[in-house]
Amino acid sequence: MSTWLITGCSTGLGRALAEATLAAGHRVVVTARDRAAVADLAEAHPDTALALDVTDPVQVAEAVRQAEERFGGVDVLVNNAGYGLRAAVEEAAEADVERLFATHVYGPVALIKAVLPGMRDRRSGTIVNVSSIGARISPVGSGYYSAAKSALEGITRSLRGEVGPLGITAMVVEPGGFRTDFAGRSLTQSDEPIADYADTAGRRRKENDTAHGNQPGDPAKAAQAIMTAVAAPEPPGLLLLGTDALTAIRGVLQAELAEIDRWQDLSAGTDY
Repeated sequence: MSTWLITGCSTGLGRALAEATLAAGHRVVVTARDRAAVADLAEAHPDTALALDVTDPVQVAEAVRQAEERFGGVDVLVNNAGYGLRAAVEEAAEADVERLFATHVYGPVALIKAVLPGMRDRRSGTIVNVSSIGARISPVGSGYYSAAKSALEGITRSLRGEVGPLGITAMVVEPGGFRTDFAGRSLTQSDEPIADYADTAGRRRKENDTAHGNQPGDPAKAAQAIMTAVAAPEPPGLLLLGTDALTAIRGVLQAELAEIDRWQDLSAGTDY
């Protein structure tokens, strides 16, 4: 039995993972910006739910403090809280971009730094950072979201090398499309679309997107897959979730290798 701290548990993958870990008998700190959104879990499992806005450093520190006080330490941190932003690069408002990075990069980093002292003391622990296939496929209209997730992945890869010798695991989870609120309630977009992008980023605006409710992924199965990976003797550095994720990422990697090969003579010709 382990102690998990999971962010963004009001809906979607976070909710599914909170329910699955509780059902498996783990101690779970279930968090959401609005504690009322997880009140039912708190009622069934007292001392479980906390209000946590990951962009608030005070709340981050308090959540980890309470988790350590109640359960003696955090064994598994899952940085899951997030939302989408659809906008052409030129369209996005600066304040929207700053908020996106605060949620997807700076908040998770603050939580990582808060739990690591305890994990280092115990010489054990797992940090799971939920990313997206968007970090690799970089679809039009999702440049800033892809950039935020790419930043989180880069941090995670370096972190994995830093904490691995200390008995701590860091891993990235890249889901494909899952049947959650992510493409609905949790998806924001630029207020003023630019007409020149109507046939690129504009096609992916909420009013033109038919993906919501038709995604292939099952959040409950994703939760079980994450639990299986965390419990593995050698957890992966990257866990893809969904057949669409496997297909998309393989396609990206094959295209990148082909382009590298096409330009290898020019690339190699820059040495002294």
